[in-house]
Amino acid sequence: VNGLPAGRRITLQPVLGSKSVLLQEGAEHLRSRRMMLPSFHGDRMRAYGETIDALTLEEIGRWPVDEPFALMPRMQSITREVILRAVFGTEEGPREQALRVAIDEFLEHTVRFRSQMPVLFAQATGLRLGSFHRALARMDRIVRDVVAERRSVPDLETRTDILSLLLQVRDEEGAPLSEQELRDQLVTLLLAGHETTATSLAWAFDALFRNPQVAAKLRTSLADGDEYLDAVVEETMRIRPTVHDVGRRLGFRLELKDGRVLEPGTAVFAPIWLLHQRPDLFPEPNAFRPERFLGDDRPSGFAWIPFGGGMRRCLGAAFAQFEMRRVLRTILETTDLRPATDSAERIIRRAVTAVPENGTPAVLVR
Repeated sequence: VNGLPAGRRITLQPVLGSKSVLLQEGAEHLRSRRMMLPSFHGDRMRAYGETIDALTLEEIGRWPVDEPFALMPRMQSITREVILRAVFGTEEGPREQALRVAIDEFLEHTVRFRSQMPVLFAQATGLRLGSFHRALARMDRIVRDVVAERRSVPDLETRTDILSLLLQVRDEEGAPLSEQELRDQLVTLLLAGHETTATSLAWAFDALFRNPQVAAKLRTSLADGDEYLDAVVEETMRIRPTVHDVGRRLGFRLELKDGRVLEPGTAVFAPIWLLHQRPDLFPEPNAFRPERFLGDDRPSGFAWIPFGGGMRRCLGAAFAQFEMRRVLRTILETTDLRPATDSAERIIRRAVTAVPENGTPAVLVR
């Protein structure tokens, strides 16, 4: 393969930056990936378990009681706070609040379709879009200030947040990440870890609301560990992947089994949602059945690909699943959450993600 299709690059580059691991190719991409991967080591990520639990409980404390509210914005609040602590390593105070506000303003222009269209037009025409570029400049300024402050802390070598780890990492020649690389990777982690995880959590609750027998089994299983909880998370991402396809451009001539030939430069897409709907791989594919992911018959890594695959598989996949488990467990163990409507959520596209149309309406009963 040879890069993203032009449309995807136009969509992502003005936001993520040209040094984002999602946009880099070849040796440059491998260098960034090797430098970033140790930051997502399982033991380091698991150290944030209690933090995720505490942030989830704080968010639950702000929920209305006995009246409908949308779960997705509440999940976004949790995932944003997790990113502030796990990725940026911030602590409560003016700097964290400034970063929180900048993130929210920035995301308004990047994840909502109605806000993104003017951004794409400005990028395609070379024009500068005032509100988008102001939000981008504020975000960049605060991120760079956080990076500069972190460089000077005396305990940098003992900190476990991803920013502190990225400041210390070196490539095979002993070179650190450049300022632009740091900025682009941090923004990439912010966008990739905020919207997608929150969306998957909202879809998980929609599925549990429509399948009360699964919800009951899950609640009962929590005392015995995470096995069934893991299966619920995986089945959620099978039946409702947040990204429906991944695309690349061919770097070579490819002959298909049916005799068709695709020339170099052709844009090809792996349709994640369609793959997850194949009945030969997932019998009764529209049924929400976590048991698919238990035992020896669980799907292969080539059939279940919500995080992509190969050398471009999402770096934060393990942490995203870990975060989902902790948030789901905390909510299920501490609340009586019920559906606010009788209908399952419809899928709508928002930028590159597929989200529940109404944000998964729920009612907290006490």
